[in-house]
Amino acid sequence: MYDSPVPSLIVSAVFGIIGVAVVLAVVLIIIDHVEPIVERLLGGASFTEWLGNKLGDKVRLFRRRHRADQDEDPDLDASAESLLSILPSASLIVDRQGDVVRANPQAYRLGIVQDDSIVEPAVIKAVRDVREHGGRRRFDLETETPERFVPPLPSGAGIQVDTESNGVRRPNWLKVTVGRVDARFVVVLIDDVSETVRFSQIRDSFIVNVSEQLLSPTEALSRLADELERDDVDPAKVRADAGRVRVASNHLNHMVSDLLLLIKAQEPIVPSAANRLNVMEQLAVVSSQLARTAADEDIQLRLDGDRSLVVNGEADQIRTAVTKLVENAIVYSKRGGYVALSAQKDDSGQYAVIRVLDQGKGIAKSEQRRIFERFYRGKDQTERSADGVGLGLSIVKHVALTHHGTVAVWSAPGQGSTFTLSLPLAQ
Repeated sequence: MYDSPVPSLIVSAVFGIIGVAVVLAVVLIIIDHVEPIVERLLGGASFTEWLGNKLGDKVRLFRRRHRADQDEDPDLDASAESLLSILPSASLIVDRQGDVVRANPQAYRLGIVQDDSIVEPAVIKAVRDVREHGGRRRFDLETETPERFVPPLPSGAGIQVDTESNGVRRPNWLKVTVGRVDARFVVVLIDDVSETVRFSQIRDSFIVNVSEQLLSPTEALSRLADELERDDVDPAKVRADAGRVRVASNHLNHMVSDLLLLIKAQEPIVPSAANRLNVMEQLAVVSSQLARTAADEDIQLRLDGDRSLVVNGEADQIRTAVTKLVENAIVYSKRGGYVALSAQKDDSGQYAVIRVLDQGKGIAKSEQRRIFERFYRGKDQTERSADGVGLGLSIVKHVALTHHGTVAVWSAPGQGSTFTLSLPLAQ
């Protein structure tokens, strides 16, 4: 009677697997010991780069799995991990191979890390410098939020959207600190100072533009004073100079008011039961306030929408944003036309979509990408729009941002414009 060969094959296979595992473990140990020597010989290039892209990727993948099997990097001190976990800034840990072994979710949103690898060249260079020469590196960095972290425009808005002119994407201004944890690990601390920088920019714009705008009323006042001091006062010239003083003063008041609104619209809204607002109630207030203005311009103002829509927000900011959109629509519409103000739920059921549609002359494609910039004014201004200061749409953009929403425009010359302000519905 012959013994079955199956048990022998199983035993051979088991011993074969054990043998392969032992060989791989030995290879990994050899690589860890040889790698520093190779990196010094290669002038700082990593060992995996020397092996080549494909083989280097396989080595990195094997190391990650090896770490996972050993409780995710036991060499990283537990106290260091605990400290990093409570830091308010975004942080990440990089190993000797340049792989990210720990990362705060903010590091991904800020565009520093993607697929467990650092993607910012300046950060990569700083990590290498610190690993080779020690010390600490501090520098400023500007990044863009990756597309997947940008809130998508709501579906079902009923308009075409020019993604270049939606005006809601902002850069991230970061302060980065890079230092060594120990011989193997490097830590990268990322402090997001974007809100501080934006506030500073608006404050500086406020000071510069108010200073410039003060020149017109002061010059007009000076001319008026000269006329009044003359022995032969000319009443007609006095009235003309007084009119210029009034126009310049009104323009300055308008600009200061808009700048103050822009500064207020910087703090993000935190949803709560205390700031729930019915959207149609806010639109009704705006419609009522602008009804006389529309009538004076021979414009019919229409209001319609879903009265069940509720959002979290600041009532004054939302009303201001909608008011700016409707005022623009009235100013740029032809007499005898109409402006439509409406609110509806998007197809996903997640956004309240506020639309302002006009029958005006439209906006040239070349200008649409700039209309949400502070103090930008289009080329074709009319007598009715001459008093504007170029802050209205910037205020709308910032109100959308602080309410975690978006703003977009569709327009074509001769076909009017449709502005869409989309705000997340209250949960």
